[in-house]
Amino acid sequence: MPEKETLERARKDKREGKSPSTQAGEFVREEIEHVREGKHGARSAKQAIAIGLSKARRAGVELSPPKTGSKRIREQAARDEKKGKSANKKTSAKRSRASLRALKDEGQSAASTIALSRHAHAVARKRSAAARSQSAKKAARTRKK
Repeated sequence: MPEKETLERARKDKREGKSPSTQAGEFVREEIEHVREGKHGARSAKQAIAIGLSKARRAGVELSPPKTGSKRIREQAARDEKKGKSANKKTSAKRSRASLRALKDEGQSAASTIALSRHAHAVARKRSAAARSQSAKKAARTRKK
């Protein structure tokens, strides 16, 4: 369950008309913090981000399922999105405990600055020069003054 402050920040972003990915960023940030604090671990930066995005979808952020990726991932994202639209039914204590116990076995280095930087570079490398240039220009244009 996301923290109250995270939900508030995401709602504020929505009120301000920010994109769903910006709203979801709050949940990803929370997840990274949880791994850093040692609440639980993650195998990779990618997993920590995926958990945050899943939480965002379940909290009602209108984040569409990924266009790429395995069929299983797309189906899970669609399920998360559906769960976010329905009245939230609490996860059973047994399931919640099991998932937390599994995550506790993982390491904390997935949320390190180096791991996140390595992930960002790997993702950026996959994008075309035009796409990178376009997002850089948008960042410059929409940067908070």
